[in-house]
Amino acid sequence: MREIDQIDRAILAAVQRDSTITVSALAEAANTSVATVQRRLARLKADGVVQREVAILDRKKLGQGMTFIVMVELERERVDQIDAFARRANAEPQVQQCYYVTGEADFCLICTASDMDDFESLTRRILFDEPNVRKFRTSVVMGVRKATLEIPVSAPPLATVHDG
Repeated sequence: MREIDQIDRAILAAVQRDSTITVSALAEAANTSVATVQRRLARLKADGVVQREVAILDRKKLGQGMTFIVMVELERERVDQIDAFARRANAEPQVQQCYYVTGEADFCLICTASDMDDFESLTRRILFDEPNVRKFRTSVVMGVRKATLEIPVSAPPLATVHDG
């Protein structure tokens, strides 16, 4: 088991804001050497703390200007049915996020579409054509006030990473 210390936290805070940051800039941000940053960043990736590095695209400029939050209730909640729906949602490129949740719904999907016709086509593919979907409720996102996947890494308590 290895503790994530303040140097790791400084590295993580910087790379999640900008994954293209140079190693020397990371070393300055973490107040340590370039070699230490390289070693620690490699370890954080190997441990799965840094899962992947992505580019954030402007959905409007790519013709996907609408976002929808869809709460899905399944007919049957057997593990195989839950897994089957998750696979179906994960295979759909317009589903940006898929959460298995508690409460009235079983899944929360964050979806993108170019317009309402495009969204209707998506709902036919993954919801109406799926016999295990009992019902779903959709909210149209009127405006984005915050959209991030950043994790607060500078605040205590210190987390631990389990080797293995």
